[in-house]
Amino acid sequence: MSDSTPSQPVDESVRAELTRLRESIDNIDAAVVHMLAERFKCTQQVGVLKAQHQLPPADPAREARQIARLRELAGSAKLDPAFAEKLLNFIIAEVIRHHETIADGAR
Repeated sequence: MSDSTPSQPVDESVRAELTRLRESIDNIDAAVVHMLAERFKCTQQVGVLKAQHQLPPADPAREARQIARLRELAGSAKLDPAFAEKLLNFIIAEVIRHHETIADGAR
């Protein structure tokens, strides 16, 4: 059921609180996108450096350390560590794909 067609009238204070919370969520989503963009700028530089020195696109030991670190941070932040790991694995896969593209261009 959508918010525009409630089965019963919604109190204006509830609607106002819902709007306030959604505006916060929208702001957080924007911050996440900007942080990911910054992260990918850094990882692009890593990819160039790796390509220049014929290093492999993936670094499984580093990735494992990052996953363990992020799982710990997630637990401390009351975020499901399994979700945090899935998210980081998705990001890492994209970074490796970028590094492979950069390496292919350097050959």
